[in-house]
Amino acid sequence: MLYPEIFKSLEGVRWNMADDVPWAEFDASRLSDEQATTIKMNAITEWSALPATEMFLRDNLDDSDFSAFMSVWFYEEQKHSLVLIEYLRRFRPDLAPTEAELHAVRFGFDPAPPLETLMMHFCGEIRLNHWYRCAAQWHSEPVIKRIYEIISRDEARHAGAYLQYMKRAIERLGDEARGAFAKIGMLMASSGRSGKPLHPTNLHVNREMFPNDTVQARLPDPDWLEHWLDNQIAFGKEWEGRVVSMILKNLSLLFGRTIDTIQDLNRYRREISRSVPGTDTQPV
Repeated sequence: MLYPEIFKSLEGVRWNMADDVPWAEFDASRLSDEQATTIKMNAITEWSALPATEMFLRDNLDDSDFSAFMSVWFYEEQKHSLVLIEYLRRFRPDLAPTEAELHAVRFGFDPAPPLETLMMHFCGEIRLNHWYRCAAQWHSEPVIKRIYEIISRDEARHAGAYLQYMKRAIERLGDEARGAFAKIGMLMASSGRSGKPLHPTNLHVNREMFPNDTVQARLPDPDWLEHWLDNQIAFGKEWEGRVVSMILKNLSLLFGRTIDTIQDLNRYRREISRSVPGTDTQPV
């Protein structure tokens, strides 16, 4: 089982909201209304770990090891939401999310293949790590800068935990797992082609609720994410290139071959698809 060691490693670096966040250093002059509103949106978005956990548990009934890991992942992701809410509660209570706004992002996700979902969330954690690091640079208020730095590191550790389960899947399932990971890797690393940032929270997950079936669509401002990335924290080509590079680097290690570009990944995907029926559909 992977869960005991993952639990131990995450437990060893867990931060404390009371002691590790420098609340006393708050500087109101360095927090604008615009910035505070983005914190609210991120707090609500992080709350969507709740329906994501429900999805993972439902779709992984045959995997108690991974399901147990969800207890740690869910706790830490909800803690991210909580620390952002606490920041607003202390310093901008007028912008603290309501219970109704938080509950709006809890809705049912359609069943999905576990391997594809695992890879999607691995890429999502890498992307979120970079988003939060960029956000920490954009903010000038010292407390929220520190919060974003703290939670960005959590997201990186979560990606590492998902990667361990991906390695286990390849050991057990071989090319079936490789094909699923390459397919979703193509999707998640091709944000330039899709014209929008790709993350589990802005992908459609419920056919019956379409088009109101993404987490971002259910925020108070459904257009917030792209505006935050493009016009506020300025998550440009250099930052996006780091995300893609990190995804490809990890896939190189996972597959045991050099994958430097999306074209390399696509060639590998096509190779694998010839040995695994049903994986030859172009994902992007």
